Amino acid sequence: MSSTEDIRIGVIGATGAVGTVTLALLAERGYTSVRALASSRSAGGRISFGADELPVEETTAELLAAGDLDLCFFSVGTDTSRKLVPHALAGAAAVIDKSDAYRLADDVPLVVAGVNDEALAGAQAASSGQIVANPNCSAMQLACVLKPLHDTAGLTRVRLATYQSMSGKGDEGMEQLRATAPAEGDLALDWDLIDDEFSEEWKLRAETRKILDLPALLLSATCVRVPVMVGHAQAVWVETEAELSPPAARRALEAAPHVQLEGFPTPGRAAGHDCVLAGRIRRDPAAERGLVIWVVNDNLRKGAALNAVQIAEALIARNLIGAADRG
Repeated sequence: MSSTEDIRIGVIGATGAVGTVTLALLAERGYTSVRALASSRSAGGRISFGADELPVEETTAELLAAGDLDLCFFSVGTDTSRKLVPHALAGAAAVIDKSDAYRLADDVPLVVAGVNDEALAGAQAASSGQIVANPNCSAMQLACVLKPLHDTAGLTRVRLATYQSMSGKGDEGMEQLRATAPAEGDLALDWDLIDDEFSEEWKLRAETRKILDLPALLLSATCVRVPVMVGHAQAVWVETEAELSPPAARRALEAAPHVQLEGFPTPGRAAGHDCVLAGRIRRDPAAERGLVIWVVNDNLRKGAALNAVQIAEALIARNLIGAADRG
């Protein structure tokens, strides 16, 4: 297995909201060969990396294809990922992409660490090029809670309402909130409409089905933005095949990786936290075998950056990334 010093990492989109958290996590975990890559607008500056700083380099196709990187974290928009990821693969790097460019592709694993790590079983060696998709932050936190409940009692139906922070829009959303309280109606309009659903609602259903390998799972969502800087909250109603009492659900969630039980989780409590927080677990009086759960998560940390780093560490554990893969 390669050490953290061996692995040559590029963080693409390093100056953005998720990119900066990714750099902080890599520094905390002892990775030392890290390059900060961004657009030409940000290139030439410097960015914090633990107690040190890194120069910000311009991301170019030539740099990615040069073969100098073993692993690339992409924290950029969908169009930019589609344009640049093929060049990283041409350079024999493993790619963990945080956009929705590849999430629903049949041959690309969509992975939540601790939930469906087995999806990495078919991953190719980095020398052949490998993409792993990081899910939508809302789908990620939902899957962490649904998986242990499904394993315990079988899911039949899921309904949820999300209350998503402005950092889910990246730097633009955070600056909007800092500047002024957004006017009524402004918060949900960054999503496209697909028929009668926001794209966020459609993606939440499609990605959750893929992560859990439940293609027929009945799932509906209503998603909105709220004037909170960091922390996505979800009110979740689940129905199960077998009887599942609130105490049994608590035991299942308590034993699950990356889930922590709280009395009443809040975005403030979740900020900076490595776990998905779940609480207010109670019977749903409107369903025969139903539960209601309140779930909160730091959408920049576990919802995006930390999950991507944990995916990388799972690939490293399988000897799919590192110096051994170089010619």
